[in-house]
Amino acid sequence: MHASPDPSLMDSVAAEPAKSSSLPEYVYARLREDIFEMRLLPGDQVTETEVAAYFKVSRTPVREALQRLQSDGLMQGYVRGGWEVVPMDFKRFADLYELRQLIEVHAVRRLCAGHADGKRAIDMAQIEALKADWCVPVEQRLTDGRAAAALDEAFHQTLVRATGNQEMASAFDRLTDRIRIVRRLDFVYGDCVGSTYEEHAAILAQIDARAGDEAVRLITEHIDGSHAEVNQITLHRLHSARASAATERLPYVTVRVMRSF
Repeated sequence: MHASPDPSLMDSVAAEPAKSSSLPEYVYARLREDIFEMRLLPGDQVTETEVAAYFKVSRTPVREALQRLQSDGLMQGYVRGGWEVVPMDFKRFADLYELRQLIEVHAVRRLCAGHADGKRAIDMAQIEALKADWCVPVEQRLTDGRAAAALDEAFHQTLVRATGNQEMASAFDRLTDRIRIVRRLDFVYGDCVGSTYEEHAAILAQIDARAGDEAVRLITEHIDGSHAEVNQITLHRLHSARASAATERLPYVTVRVMRSF
């Protein structure tokens, strides 16, 4: 039986946001979900006017929402109210994965040390709870790619959060947002679910044994493998994913840019 991850770690599978008094928040949440559900892909362009018409709001909350997505590293403005989903940039992903590895290796070392540093406490209960999701028989594993991707995010965020360093956890959450679309693509249209279960279980076993060097080796190989999969993503694969996943064409996507990587 799968334990329920912390709701704060499960943004990507949240229900469609309700339209409320906070129009910028509503538009932001809808656009963000369209990106993570691959209805909007890297290189897609939109205008504030078209988005405002689609959501039946003025351009002001749309602009605020797009600016927030730009701060998240998901959108970028270019000219006269035009915006673009941040294109695929393998150098950028290499930088993000390097940062990811630095944070997670540090987190795993601290977890294996298994003691507080006088300023913050290690929460091994969070690590123990992960076993209910990842140390399970094959027949109990998730098979739905989107659900597995969300569970994978929760695993890595929990490793960092359990160190007790909230600033590091917040930075890692933002990093997770920036790589989510490519990681989700791998889970939904790739074949990484089975290997992810095995690798996560092995990492947890080494943390449990306080085997720092081996745990670091495993988490490093795990992240390197994930990065290698990102480098295999092509424009054709992205557009094939949208063709397979989308239930409707988004009318506010006015231009689709075909880019070569």
